[in-house]
Amino acid sequence: MSLSPDPAFARWQTSRFLIDLRRPQVMGIVNVTPDSFSDGGAHASTAAALRHCEQLIREGADILDIGGESTRPGSPPVSLEEESARVLPVVRGALRLGVPLSIDTYKPELMRAVLDLGADIVNDIWALRQPGAREAVAAHPGCGVCLMHMHRDPQTMQAAPMEGDGVPTVRDFLADAARRLRAQGVAAERIVLDPGIGFGKTVAQNFALLARQRELLALGYPLLAGWSRKSSLGAVTGVQEAGQRKVASTAAAVLAVERGARIVRVHDVRETVEALAVWRAMQAQDAGAAGGASPDNPA
Repeated sequence: MSLSPDPAFARWQTSRFLIDLRRPQVMGIVNVTPDSFSDGGAHASTAAALRHCEQLIREGADILDIGGESTRPGSPPVSLEEESARVLPVVRGALRLGVPLSIDTYKPELMRAVLDLGADIVNDIWALRQPGAREAVAAHPGCGVCLMHMHRDPQTMQAAPMEGDGVPTVRDFLADAARRLRAQGVAAERIVLDPGIGFGKTVAQNFALLARQRELLALGYPLLAGWSRKSSLGAVTGVQEAGQRKVASTAAAVLAVERGARIVRVHDVRETVEALAVWRAMQAQDAGAAGGASPDNPA
């Protein structure tokens, strides 16, 4: 049985949009990088990235997540200048598309730059642990923020992943990250949490985070799930090519929503949107049976 949205999970305040989380939101991934693990840099130019943004919106994306630095295991860091040159032109163009824009960065200078342009959400794999990042978000009057758990860093996270039961470790980390941000005056409705599937976890730990997702929801914040094309899906399906993991990615997204996630971050938007439409139809019938009516058979 799925979780009904708690009132605390019903909305996400961002710069330009108050996002309704009563319906699960699909966040489409826009990698403006030459070395993405999943798309091989297919959208690395500004023009290609903007075409991809438009395509994802046509497929049903509710939110766009734009990133200029690969975070695949072992990926080298990118300079602020290079990341800014990749991201800022795309943000300027995407602002006209009429959907919330999330920027995947951990650099506080770039956070301030994209927020000054009008971007809506900061999505930080470091959960604002870089010097100045928490202050950059706290200084903004209303941007949304996603705080993610990552063990170690992208260069070493899979060389020495976490040990033992990862769920309480991730839960406690996210609780502390949210508490620190709240202490700087950021309202709870601006905050979303992400357990960081694949970021320094074993296959078993990743699936434990999915199976026990309710333990993370108990923190009182909406949850974002990012299973798309992750290697753990390849480990259990035998599909080694990341771009061929669409079926497994879609299944994981639906399972995450079934267990209470309110946002799913995905490469394959159309497939995810269609799968969630099927899930919502089932949910409507469940609600109708419980209440004696359904959208197709009103009382």
